Amino acid sequence: MLTHNLGFPRIGIDRELKKVTEAFWKGDKDEAELAETGRELRLRHWELQRKRGVDLVPVGDFSFYDHMLDMAALLGAVPERYGWTGRYVDVSTYFRMARGDSGTGGTTAMEMTKWFDTNYHYIVPEFHRGQKFFISSTKIFDEVREALDAGYKIKPVLPGPFTFIGLGKSVSSGFDKWDHLDAVVAAYGDILALLGQQCEWIQVDEPILAQDLEPEVLDRFKPVYERLAQAAAPSKLLLATYFGGVDHHMDIIRELPVAGVHLDLVRAPGQLDVFLESLPEVMALSLGVVDGRNVWKVEMDRVLKLIRKAADVLGNDRIMVAPSCSLLHSPLDLERESELDGRIKNWMAFAVQKCTELHVLSMAAQDLNAVEPMRQNRRAWQERRHSPLIHDPAVEKRLAVVTPDMTRRTSPYETRAEVQREKLGLPLLPTTTIGSFPQTAEIRKARLAGKRGEIDAKVYVEAMHGFIADAVKRQEELGLDVLVHGEAERNDMVEYFGQQLDGYCFTSNGWVQSYGSRCVKPPIIFGDVSRPAPMTVEWIGHARSITDKPVKGMLTGPVTILQWSFVRDDQPRVQTCRQIALAVRDEVLDLEAGGVSIIQIDEPALREGLPPRRRDWKEYLEWGVECFRLSASSVRDETQIHTHMCYAEFNDIIEWIAAMDADVISIEASRSNMELLEAFGRFEYPNEVGPGVYDIHSPRVPDVDEMAELIRRACRVVPAERLWVNPDCGLKTRAWTETMAALANMVEAAAMVRNELKR
Repeated sequence: MLTHNLGFPRIGIDRELKKVTEAFWKGDKDEAELAETGRELRLRHWELQRKRGVDLVPVGDFSFYDHMLDMAALLGAVPERYGWTGRYVDVSTYFRMARGDSGTGGTTAMEMTKWFDTNYHYIVPEFHRGQKFFISSTKIFDEVREALDAGYKIKPVLPGPFTFIGLGKSVSSGFDKWDHLDAVVAAYGDILALLGQQCEWIQVDEPILAQDLEPEVLDRFKPVYERLAQAAAPSKLLLATYFGGVDHHMDIIRELPVAGVHLDLVRAPGQLDVFLESLPEVMALSLGVVDGRNVWKVEMDRVLKLIRKAADVLGNDRIMVAPSCSLLHSPLDLERESELDGRIKNWMAFAVQKCTELHVLSMAAQDLNAVEPMRQNRRAWQERRHSPLIHDPAVEKRLAVVTPDMTRRTSPYETRAEVQREKLGLPLLPTTTIGSFPQTAEIRKARLAGKRGEIDAKVYVEAMHGFIADAVKRQEELGLDVLVHGEAERNDMVEYFGQQLDGYCFTSNGWVQSYGSRCVKPPIIFGDVSRPAPMTVEWIGHARSITDKPVKGMLTGPVTILQWSFVRDDQPRVQTCRQIALAVRDEVLDLEAGGVSIIQIDEPALREGLPPRRRDWKEYLEWGVECFRLSASSVRDETQIHTHMCYAEFNDIIEWIAAMDADVISIEASRSNMELLEAFGRFEYPNEVGPGVYDIHSPRVPDVDEMAELIRRACRVVPAERLWVNPDCGLKTRAWTETMAALANMVEAAAMVRNELKR
């Protein structure tokens, strides 16, 4: 009964990958130093997995930026604008694809969006007419040789061709990206032929199978995998699916010439019965029983029943035990967490500990010596279930009296808009930002000193007031119409709020990758959530006191706080989300009482949380929108509610976005060249929209004419009187020099188009 892993965290226990990559971008490290750090991390992580009992360690899951970008480089799928003509994709081209060019003008980055329903962002492959595909990177072959030379038993990992194309985009007008399938598969065949001579198993990831697929796509799976299996021989292909059940495609999967299928039995345990009934005798079954996306220990007694059930039908030799998905989405090592409450820590497992859990489960399923680990696990689960830390009767009582009226504004948008325009007195195409400003070394130093108690509360507040004053002054100099306080006090848009809510706990080193070098430390919801005191009123109030311009109150919405936390798994997610919504509602009311007339409640994760199958969307969207409205609908008509969403496709949920009834929504739109805004135009979105006019995830500074043209395009989709002008997202990861240059160009571009519209 083999244990294996689908993928492992890349960033390192001390975020070594982040540090070396950012140093390379700055020119402080060279390519050789970058490569050496990558090699050290891979070797260290393979050894960690092997020591914890993983039989097959993954190779190819490591990336300097993103695994989908790696696949694009491997296939030579480099957009023409990068001018690449070489045999192999070099490091400079690779990072230009991810980040675009630095400075003013230059080449734009590739689009970035969410990896299924996770908070991980991937680079979207681009497809155009006449494109050629061929092996254009040696990365995975080099890493396979590196692992074999070091003595590891390995399993190369690749995104599958259907997922690679299905998650990509056509950039040639009228071109169907699926027309490239045969050419892409031919290149995959060449890749697998090289890998197949060196490895017993090759993992091909097709999480797209958890979704609903068109019949013409499904019909091509069997012929494609016949080609791939032939090319990979004598290696065996493991088809890896995750993030949902795939039993609705069982008729397709059982006909594929693969040696094994991986199932996510955390998200969809019910699919096991379907596969046990119909799995061909030549296939092995990989059971994804350890949650790769959360921090809680697996309930071994329950999971062991699933494993033994499968083994009774298939036999031990056809069973593989694995996490539900890649451990990319999990923090690295719980042993580094010395400050966690020991009672709560005992309920947890990070990536390293999850590898141990795989080994214990495999041993126990074969009646080998795993008695003591099983006993310890059982005791931890019993303690958690009955712990007084989890339940708060006051929270349960408050939820019980929520009524539908609490989720509705008093007046419709048209009435509110008139009152708000009269009160705010903003110009046509008002300019603003999404909320955060650069988190300088000075800001981080002051925040860390406050956290460690090295400075007292008064000194800390004075320091934050100084940073807020600086941000306000810069915005006034730029001529922005609606200001923000800059969020100097916030380490992260979710962690900051979690730190002030009951029912949360926090890690010191629980970092996970969000995109590229961007890492986040998600808070952990272990119990009932409530807000003991105001969270933002002090900082917003100070910003308002030093300017005559309107200042937005900045909050994170309940769905996003839920999605970007590690969530308790002992009650339905909707119940936890409603608890958070009531906490945010309290903060909204306090901000309004303090005189704040514009309040932004960010919900970038609403689209991200969609279940993979459309049949399940309505239930999720109903409670997600309800929770947003519960948090936002308590204010008077003259208080303007904003929300923000980024890096997601909006076309298929636009009616639900409208149902949120925010007065203004700002969206990411620049990387897609305003394509995402078109959904709002087709739907005739009734409220106000702020499409982003420049990409904040790139160091590139667009010029005035470029931004002005994007604003003109937006005016052709949404009436100008309902348009705002803003960046794509917050600016915390950028430097002040590029931020000021880009915002100055943005303000000038808005003024240019505003004057054109007045003629």
